[in-house]
Amino acid sequence: MTATATTVTPNPKLSSAYSYSHYFQKHSSPKWTLEMNACKWHHCRRGQMIVTKASSSGSGNKEKAGKRSTNTKKSNTNTNPDALTQQQQQQQPVSISLDDVNPVGLGRKSRQIFDEVWRKFSGLGQISRTTRADDKESLDALLIREGPMCEFAIPGAQNTTVLVVGATSRIGRIVIRKLMLRGYSVKALVRKADQEVVDMLPRSVEIVLGDVGDPCTLKAAVENCNKIIYCATARSTITGDLFRVDYQGVYNVTKAFQDFNNKLAQLRAGKSSKSKLLLAKFKSADSLNGWEVRQGTYFQDVVAFKYDAGMDAKFELSETGDAVFSGYVFTRGGYVELSKKLSLPLGCTLDRYEGLVLSVGGNGRSYVLILEAGPSADRSQSKLYFARFSTKVGFCRVRVPFSSFRPVKPDDPPMDPFLVHTMTIRFEPRRQRPVEGPSGAKQDLRSFKLILEYIKALPTGQETDFVLVSCTGLGVEPSRREQVLKAKRDGEDSLRRSGLGYTIIRPGPLKEEPGGQRALIFDQGNRITQGISCADVADICVKALHDSTARNKSFDVCYEYVSEQGKELYELVAHLPDKANNYLTPALSVLEKNT
Repeated sequence: MTATATTVTPNPKLSSAYSYSHYFQKHSSPKWTLEMNACKWHHCRRGQMIVTKASSSGSGNKEKAGKRSTNTKKSNTNTNPDALTQQQQQQQPVSISLDDVNPVGLGRKSRQIFDEVWRKFSGLGQISRTTRADDKESLDALLIREGPMCEFAIPGAQNTTVLVVGATSRIGRIVIRKLMLRGYSVKALVRKADQEVVDMLPRSVEIVLGDVGDPCTLKAAVENCNKIIYCATARSTITGDLFRVDYQGVYNVTKAFQDFNNKLAQLRAGKSSKSKLLLAKFKSADSLNGWEVRQGTYFQDVVAFKYDAGMDAKFELSETGDAVFSGYVFTRGGYVELSKKLSLPLGCTLDRYEGLVLSVGGNGRSYVLILEAGPSADRSQSKLYFARFSTKVGFCRVRVPFSSFRPVKPDDPPMDPFLVHTMTIRFEPRRQRPVEGPSGAKQDLRSFKLILEYIKALPTGQETDFVLVSCTGLGVEPSRREQVLKAKRDGEDSLRRSGLGYTIIRPGPLKEEPGGQRALIFDQGNRITQGISCADVADICVKALHDSTARNKSFDVCYEYVSEQGKELYELVAHLPDKANNYLTPALSVLEKNT
């Protein structure tokens, strides 16, 4: 039997033939003896590697080894000089200089080899399409749990189907391969299934034709999907393309995904865990019953009447069928509010939800949302909690998490959504900011108009349902940066209001580099200045699917950089030494939620 010995000797002084031979002779097992005459330790200069071949034979076959040596002596006398020269060249050690090694070339070559192996391996996916369901499960168990992919497999991935939107993008192609290696079932949404696209994706991926701008083509794409990774981006900075892909596309995919979950829940005679709970819907005059308009002031002394200039408010159904809460407050320290005692369906409590979403319109004023929590039978023991929200000119949806509510009295305990029984919407002239109206004229900050469409509770959950890859605006042409960011932010807001558990990733300028080579910065506040590898962004997308700390969080990510002293901007530096390092949990645990 032949053994190969590889020796790296950076310092010639450290190599000693005597010490190594003495060690092998002392510690070798009875079955194996190393022929020290055939194994030579060569001194080399720093930065070189010497590879020599050594032969080993069993201790019980010494006679056979002697016979073989005599036979080789006889055969050597009959060989020609050319054969001897070739044999001497083969026995010479191979010297490899580290200075001649190009890491970029090695990386490209390794990726080429991996792609070639992956094409052959992904061909096995064709078997699962023609076999029975039980055969497919046994094949998956062989490949994932016991086969070459067991090292990458994630618990729960076998029962999870992920839809990748933008599968042919720079990030989407890497995301698909990472999902396949971890055992997920993957569906790729593409607009055209030509040969170039088919060759770009693994064969075992289910390709679905569709366009994010056309809601009708998304029903088949989201069917039987558990999670979605949205990597699509507009191919141009034209406003129409930005609106169709970055905003309308996100809205269409989230709506199709919610519709599928609702349909699936109806077939199971239940309610989808991703569905919102309707608290109030203002569509008729009867829907206004129970809402009470009240007035008040923050001053409790008689001096307040000196500044009383009047206030008025009303809540009624307009001629167009809209529920309008409007009025004015000229009294110093005064306010008006709209309040109602909640009537939840039987068996439903707000502790199963994580916030509220309001579909409202009006003239861009800010309001205070107040929740009263405590025993409904004895309201004297109730506690008040408030959160502020702003509206835009026209219709918008406002998301108010329960975690943003603060007690009116600082000594009160945090709010328990289970005990919430009354909701109040308050308008006060203070803290109002001027808003430019459609005509460009400034409006009176003491008057307001709020159109209410519905109020719903957002469902809670442990994991992310929808991963959206957005951008920070770096690398975009300055002349088009505002349009790009507006479309991206509108898409993000649409995802937050959908009720799905979301993770929004805003990477810096993308780079075609190997992933896992540099430390990453996770931050909130649009303050990063560096780029990031596409492979690192894809790895974050995949890790966020089952990470509870990634749910309902938006963050920026880029390569580590050294800031000026006293101007450190980032929250955490996370290193990526290997695939087993769970760097995402500690990185995101310090970031703010519901952003």
